[in-house]
Amino acid sequence: MSQSTPTRRTVLLSAALGAVAAPALAACGGGTPEATPTSGEVLAALDDLEDGVATVVTTAAGTPVVLTRSGDTVSALSGVCTHQGCVVRNNGVNLLCPCHSSEFGFDGGVLKGPASEPLPPVPVAVQDGNVVTA
Repeated sequence: MSQSTPTRRTVLLSAALGAVAAPALAACGGGTPEATPTSGEVLAALDDLEDGVATVVTTAAGTPVVLTRSGDTVSALSGVCTHQGCVVRNNGVNLLCPCHSSEFGFDGGVLKGPASEPLPPVPVAVQDGNVVTA
């Protein structure tokens, strides 16, 4: 069995492909670390949230949270896709993971995979006109 020495071109091409692939792979697997939000942290002003619309906000620690308002009540979900950790977006109809196209309802339930687990709830409360972590 003979071992060949890679050419300079092979080494440079491999390095270039690695530099291109690394950010894409990082975006797929755990784009944002999930941390438990600190209790009492203000996430948004109630008046800044539209009724019936899901809004993705970020905690001070960088954790994405999806807020949905219904009157004076606000529910919250983790904004991290349960498939491979990408941050979900509101596409106007539901929540969409841009990495692998998983879809979630505003209640966090899986509408389309590859994700198989729902978005977990995040405890919040409305205090003094603000949505805060509970």
